[in-house]
Amino acid sequence: MVHQLSAGSCKRLQNASPDDVDVFESQHTLQFLSIKKVGNNPGAPASAPDRYRIIMSDGINYMQAMLATQLNHMVQDNTIGRNTIAVVEKLTCNYVQEKRLVIILSLRVLELTAEKIGDPSQIGPSEMPAVASPSTGNGPSAPPAQATPEVASPAQAAPAQAAAAPRQQAPPQTRHGNIYPIEGLSPYQNNWTIKARVTQKSEIKTWSNARGEGKLFNVTLMDDSGEIRGTGFNLVVDDLYPRLEEGKVYYISKARVNLAKKKFSNINNDYELSFERNTEVEECHEVTNVPTIKYNFVPLNGLEDLSKDAICDVIAVVKETSPVTQITSAKLQRELAKRELTLVDKSGFSVRMTLWGKQAEQYNVSEPTPVIAFKGVKVGDFGGRSLSMFSGSTMQVNPEIDECFALRGWYDNIGAEQTFKAHSNTGGGSSMYGFKREEIRSLDEIKQAGYGEPDKPENFSARATIMHIKSDNISYPACPTTNCNKKVVEMGDSWRCEKCNQNFPTPEHRYIMSLAVADYSGQAWLQGFNDVGTTIFGMTANQLLEIKDRDINEYNAILHKANCNTYNFSCRAKQDTYNETTRIRYGISRIIPLNYKEEAQMLRDLLYSPWAR
Repeated sequence: MVHQLSAGSCKRLQNASPDDVDVFESQHTLQFLSIKKVGNNPGAPASAPDRYRIIMSDGINYMQAMLATQLNHMVQDNTIGRNTIAVVEKLTCNYVQEKRLVIILSLRVLELTAEKIGDPSQIGPSEMPAVASPSTGNGPSAPPAQATPEVASPAQAAPAQAAAAPRQQAPPQTRHGNIYPIEGLSPYQNNWTIKARVTQKSEIKTWSNARGEGKLFNVTLMDDSGEIRGTGFNLVVDDLYPRLEEGKVYYISKARVNLAKKKFSNINNDYELSFERNTEVEECHEVTNVPTIKYNFVPLNGLEDLSKDAICDVIAVVKETSPVTQITSAKLQRELAKRELTLVDKSGFSVRMTLWGKQAEQYNVSEPTPVIAFKGVKVGDFGGRSLSMFSGSTMQVNPEIDECFALRGWYDNIGAEQTFKAHSNTGGGSSMYGFKREEIRSLDEIKQAGYGEPDKPENFSARATIMHIKSDNISYPACPTTNCNKKVVEMGDSWRCEKCNQNFPTPEHRYIMSLAVADYSGQAWLQGFNDVGTTIFGMTANQLLEIKDRDINEYNAILHKANCNTYNFSCRAKQDTYNETTRIRYGISRIIPLNYKEEAQMLRDLLYSPWAR
């Protein structure tokens, strides 16, 4: 069904004063180009309801509005979404902190998902109404503080006529033209200015190839509507790199808007900025209405629900900090600084965070257990779950936010004495991360598809039966320090860990296993670590080695009993070179004992599916 939008409605709503009842209580058929949650004011209570900003279009123009909180459920229940067409039945308008705010009070959905209608543009500055300052008595007073929005309307108010109020200096949005929300930027707009905070600034990177040499840097810019990446090249680097500082807010204009290169950025924006020689950057010294960094924190026990390479935000106490070490990167062919932090939080879990390069070298937090908020860090699957920072990640030490204060109080009172659980690769249900029943591949399929070929590491799920376990070198002596796991060296009566720079009376042996497994299509060798061994044998490596030393026949019987058992495996295929021999290694990320009831229910459901008809 093709719906006709109410052409001209956005301009009517934008130009209407708050007492224009006929406009705000008329019905307008509009399309919602985007819906985004915006943060509450810093002074708002923690229980304050979420607020949603909507970009709505009449097919010719678009404008911003806020959704009344009593309609939040329509977003949360997916009753409305991107490109929804709806009849907006009732609205209202307020002036808040000299910003014009249109609020949707009632609406009726015509079509949840539709194609974008028309090519709407933003209402120009000359078409915007004047703002009446509350102090002049020409407009309604501001609503209570908890209703104050953090997002300005794209129709930023122009200064009032001189006759209506005493002459004052023009506000910044007038001096700098029309302030656009970052989300409203596109290659089709000109003469825009954004007011954004630099939340991340990269190092200067250089390159040299057959076409020449060059350098670049990038920044992440954020306002209340979203984020965008900005990049400068060559001469622009010399001009802008020293002028843009992390944490500061700037007016930025005359940059080119391009389609984003997603492989270089994790920013949730279809566009990015390219800084040019004529790009204008001016620091904003205002202390009010400036965007602040927003986080979407995931508790450490929730990392298990995220996929490998997912990007997330976490806040945690740094329980342990390793010194900087140097490793040789096989990919970069150079030495790279590395530092590891052990993070803990109230969920009772610990996880390792890895810092690389200058992030590792410049980490100089003096206090022993700071609270750090990390934004945009990558999830890994080493040891079950791990985290790492990369060029687009940022961190704030002891940020002045409620989550930090709560963590500090918890750790100082009870957390410091608590025992924490590390993520592991074991698990009983297929719903947990890693194994995907619907994506099971046979061992022959995996080999024929070339999983793990050069520069093509692949994750896959398989179901296979253990045929043989190599009994030699089934474990190694490891450091007993939590989350270290490095191999220790026997030195007389003690065992030394070079990483921890400590000696221990005994090591903690950890499994390092090689399994021959088979399914109906063929056989493969899989490699697994400690969690794989404890799942297969039902005991720790220390316990198994004690049996081996006491009774070799009992040890061999345990290994023999482990054969002919079937498991669900989540694996990663990757090419590896050892002793000048190149091969594909299949590493076990997760091993899951079969739940026969669950497997039977899956087969039952398959019989009732369209596949079986």
